[in-house]
Amino acid sequence: MNIPILFKKFFIPGIFFLTAFILPTTAFATVGVGVGLGKITIQKDFVPGGIYTLPSVPVLNTGDQVSRYKVDIEYLQTQQQIKPPQSWFLFSPNTFSLTPQHVQAVKPILTIPVNAKPGNYFAYIEAYPIKAASTGVTRINIAAATKLYFTVAPANIFQGMYYRVLSFITQNAPWTYIVFVLLGLAVLVALFRKYFSFNLGVSVKKKE
Repeated sequence: MNIPILFKKFFIPGIFFLTAFILPTTAFATVGVGVGLGKITIQKDFVPGGIYTLPSVPVLNTGDQVSRYKVDIEYLQTQQQIKPPQSWFLFSPNTFSLTPQHVQAVKPILTIPVNAKPGNYFAYIEAYPIKAASTGVTRINIAAATKLYFTVAPANIFQGMYYRVLSFITQNAPWTYIVFVLLGLAVLVALFRKYFSFNLGVSVKKKE
């Protein structure tokens, strides 16, 4: 009997067969990400100083394990449009965990400075998986993105300041309206007390 031939024919394939069932299946788990919105195009011009809530971007876990994700802004290196700085954007939520095949709607909020340069802007709203590391978190090199196009209209700094106040009031309604009503009432009370006075007293007439 040729022992080496039997070893190669039966023993080695048996080892591979058993390994496939003994090793944890998580060793073959995949990480994936997708977005449910291909493009956001804003038809109406934005104004300097404005605060805008953009359409929500659905982020999907396309992998087969629980993963953590982050949303950020990226650009084309050779794009002709102006690149909006990352500091203009706030994402809610910015980082989050997803189980396989589940979706998280991410709300982008764009705050345009009062002195923003007018023109056509472009950026990617990009979602990508992250993992814990000794330095904090590191990025896994896969991503999915939504294209964002918008235009900033010309305006001077005073118009920008006006739009910022107006946007702040609108974004935080109805609490801003309540605060203004309370302030108005406080001013009215102060003016009333300044220009009108009442002397209230009770006198007792003595019997003669």
